[in-house]
Amino acid sequence: MLDSVRSHLGAKIFLSYLAIIVVGLLVLTAGSQFALPSSFDRHMLRMMGAMPRLTPGMGMRLGQPAPGDLDSRAQFFLDYRASFNDALKVAGAAALSAALLLSLFLSRSVTEPVQAVSRAAQRIAAGHYDERVPVRGADELSQLASRFNDMAAKLDEVESMRRRLIADVSHELRTPLTAIQGSLEGLIDGVLPASVETYEQIHTEAQRLKRLVDDLQDLSRVEAQAFELQRRPVDVPSLAHTVIKRLAPVATSRGIRLELEPLPELPRLAGDEDRLLQVLSNLTSNALQYTPAGGTVALSARRAAGEVHISVRDTGVGIAPEHMPRIFDRFYRIDTSRSRQAGGGSGIGLTIARALAEAHGGRIWVESGGQGQGSKFTVALPFTE
Repeated sequence: MLDSVRSHLGAKIFLSYLAIIVVGLLVLTAGSQFALPSSFDRHMLRMMGAMPRLTPGMGMRLGQPAPGDLDSRAQFFLDYRASFNDALKVAGAAALSAALLLSLFLSRSVTEPVQAVSRAAQRIAAGHYDERVPVRGADELSQLASRFNDMAAKLDEVESMRRRLIADVSHELRTPLTAIQGSLEGLIDGVLPASVETYEQIHTEAQRLKRLVDDLQDLSRVEAQAFELQRRPVDVPSLAHTVIKRLAPVATSRGIRLELEPLPELPRLAGDEDRLLQVLSNLTSNALQYTPAGGTVALSARRAAGEVHISVRDTGVGIAPEHMPRIFDRFYRIDTSRSRQAGGGSGIGLTIARALAEAHGGRIWVESGGQGQGSKFTVALPFTE
């Protein structure tokens, strides 16, 4: 029975209140019984000193009790003490009853919010991530409820992202697989000729499928931080020239001018050269995807407040304000048809770039004047003197 009581928070709080009440009553009773005789004598002496007493053979004197007064005084004290104890019992019972009711109310006011959080936690554990608890006031229990709601909202967001990720991955895998399956069925049925063009189309879709799988593997590693950065001093101009050299053929084939703006004197970065090259390559590839023929993609860099800011600016389609908050989300595309026609990007290159930049202690953001105004992606990275 005792173990069952100890296992409930409300019982613990109630028992703690009850213990305080009982101790208070005991102290009150003991103190009153200890102080009662001296208090009685003091008040009796004051009363008798103010009253005249008659003694046999003597005149009227003040302050001297008659011989029978001592017995009367003792009896009076016993009667007074009995009446005081009776009054103390009544008052103590009334105080105890009121205190018990108040303790029960206070303990319920503490346990009810905790029980609400407990019930909500059980529902969230069962998969109901929309569960919330009411927040009343600004005390510690209200703060607990508020933090719980924040946690539940984050879990709900994570669950939504997980479902969206599964749907996006399924969709992205289905597209090349459907194209490959359709081409093969056309070859089998004789609808499509067994020409070099047909096999090249199948090969292109297979490459696209492989790139998607590779990108998903990279995304999984960088978001789980299941990789090790090989940090060493990295030269920014060398990094930028490597990106230009790597992607120049792609830009030329699409009729886009890819250029490197003059670079000032820059300190070396403290990072993994291969991973930083992947960040800039992803940003530049994204710019090439969304820049039409005749446009320009330019790389630049500058030093700013303990960081090096490397920017990729394009004269492409731009980004509308409603797309800005989600531009780094997995599989998010501003224009799906344009992205696929421009090279079949997986839609997670910017997500990987952000994760790698943050792994280096940096940050990344985008600026755009709106649709048709181009965009500018900037990655800020710490450097070593």
